[in-house]
Amino acid sequence: MLSATALLGSACSSGLQYPETVREDVKDSYFGVEVADPYRWLENDTTKRVAQWVEAENALTNAYLAKIPFRGQLQQRISELFNFDVESVPSYSGRYYTYFRKEGLSNQSVLYVKDSLNGEERVLLDPNKLSTDGTVALSSTSISNDSKYLAYAIADAGSDWNTIYVLDIATGEKLADELRWVKFSSIAWRGDGFYYSRYNAPEAGKELSNINEFHRLYFHKLGDTQDKDVLVYENKQAPLRNVFGVTTDDENYLFIGETESTEGNTLYVKDLRSNDALTQLVDGFEYSYSLVGNVGADAYFITNDQAPRYRLIKINLKNPSRENWVDVIPEQESVLTSVTMAGGKLAATFMVDAASRLAIYSLEGTKVRDIDLGVFGTVGGVSGRMQDSVMFYNFSSFTVPSVVYSCNVNTGATEEFFRPKFDFDFSKYTVEQQFYASKDGTKIPIFIVHRADLQKDGKNPTLLYGYGGFNISLTPWFSTSRLAWLEQGGVYAIANLRGGGEYGESWHQAGTKLNKQNVFDDFIAAAEYLIAEKYTSSKMLAIQGGSNGGLLIGAVTNQRPDLFRVAVPQVGVMDMLRYQKFTIGWAWAGDYGTSEDSEESFKYLYAYSPLHNIRTDVQYPAVLVMTGDHDDRVVPAHSFKYIAELQYKQPKGAPKLVRIETRAGHGAGKPTSLAIAELADMYAFMFYNMDFTPKF
Repeated sequence: MLSATALLGSACSSGLQYPETVREDVKDSYFGVEVADPYRWLENDTTKRVAQWVEAENALTNAYLAKIPFRGQLQQRISELFNFDVESVPSYSGRYYTYFRKEGLSNQSVLYVKDSLNGEERVLLDPNKLSTDGTVALSSTSISNDSKYLAYAIADAGSDWNTIYVLDIATGEKLADELRWVKFSSIAWRGDGFYYSRYNAPEAGKELSNINEFHRLYFHKLGDTQDKDVLVYENKQAPLRNVFGVTTDDENYLFIGETESTEGNTLYVKDLRSNDALTQLVDGFEYSYSLVGNVGADAYFITNDQAPRYRLIKINLKNPSRENWVDVIPEQESVLTSVTMAGGKLAATFMVDAASRLAIYSLEGTKVRDIDLGVFGTVGGVSGRMQDSVMFYNFSSFTVPSVVYSCNVNTGATEEFFRPKFDFDFSKYTVEQQFYASKDGTKIPIFIVHRADLQKDGKNPTLLYGYGGFNISLTPWFSTSRLAWLEQGGVYAIANLRGGGEYGESWHQAGTKLNKQNVFDDFIAAAEYLIAEKYTSSKMLAIQGGSNGGLLIGAVTNQRPDLFRVAVPQVGVMDMLRYQKFTIGWAWAGDYGTSEDSEESFKYLYAYSPLHNIRTDVQYPAVLVMTGDHDDRVVPAHSFKYIAELQYKQPKGAPKLVRIETRAGHGAGKPTSLAIAELADMYAFMFYNMDFTPKF
């Protein structure tokens, strides 16, 4: 067996020897343009050859990180900051209250159940007992409408593949039901069973890389083996689509939707009390329709149909033609992000300049009152039922750990239900929201968090984070991980780039496909703003982003390597010519387009693809690529090929390393122990390459 030492080549960088990654003569032709892909073999990530390469790269990275003198102290401090309890919003099923609590440094949150809010709690499900290392996580739960059963989905080692099991809530007994190869699925109860979505079993050895095709909706009856599940919906003519099923709380209606990207869906409905066929409510994929709930035959949906900032509509299912749709909450200047039915009313959350607002409306759309949230932050996890006058929600901000509130929807009276006990003096820190001009003059909001006594002298270590894609908004939310950075006098900044959803669908579209360069320009302008305003300097500026944000970091590092001292792309989409060929990558074409769509699309992608635009004429900042060996969302081959090319083309100068976590995926369900170790390594790498020594 080839050892890690034997794989090391002669290329030197700051005393480092990079693994000598074999380059093979592999080429593809796109519209007459020949493109080399010398590291194609790294896509076969289950082979012995790739395992040896991973071992060599990790050995080099671990040796480098181990020499950072303050790494251990930093990890200890991060562990101290993570050591507190947090609770989720409670959910009432009609008989039980359920909620999650994560205690101290436990790896996973535990699901608890109570008969009443003041009743005695008991553990319903503890994912920490499902594995010794905490890498088996609970990915979703659903309680039957009669409150008898809990269906729950388990993910192993961060994979998107789920297995669904069922518990008897009263006894805690696990039933025999076991549903495998579930992915991107809801769990929608009806009677003695539920609807769920899955694929056929993948080819052995390619579970984490093969393209996901022919998603199907099934109904599972409790007690049956999976082979007896009833196929409810499939589309044999369109293998690259996902299908989902949702039932109404009264179990009278089943809604089925198909997607062919990350947003936009068809919509069908079936009256489960009859033998009638499916009725199509919406055709095409231009707009999104998300069920809020129903009152009898009136179904409420949030949609961006004719409303880029979204609206709430009502469709009468007995007369569902488009001309009979009713606007309940019309499109407004602010973006409508969620609606929950509670106490015979509608709790609507809006986004204004990337921060939340919460208001109560009547079922007819008359505004009843605003709910005062205090400082700007993010509302999440609104929970309520039509039968109950009390709803729950959580609220957090950069300097406000997630607090759970109860709210009487009839009076607006709000009470604090749970606040974490946290040993950190938040009064010493402040949050700013500023607006800066991007390259084309567009005003972009940016949140900047720092100590209140910050000196704007250009000497502060600063971490700039961005995403810019898939209609995802970066709002002010609390993360323990930032505190270790802030207390060292660091500045933390989040830029609300185009491609996100902060200002609705038009803001999103302004950062997609042939507009993707806007996202990179917005991020570069954010860095220039922080430097111009003397929050920091290019010598003290680190950048970070994950997934689509990893693509962002790779692209801007290629375009402006002089602007940053450290770059950390995490689980990034780095090969923009082949991303669609792996697992669920085809679903991202709505944001990116593909190299196969047209010559124009190919040339645009080729011009910014992080893998294909690494330069040799300049010196790059220090780069720490981070990925997981079980990432089947953005397969690790993206990061593998990118770092191999980066080490080949940038053999000198600042370090170019990759940190490959074992038994870890795209990020969801990551155990606390792995999160702490990963964060300590990332911050240690950043501080060390800024020549900044933390004080403890």
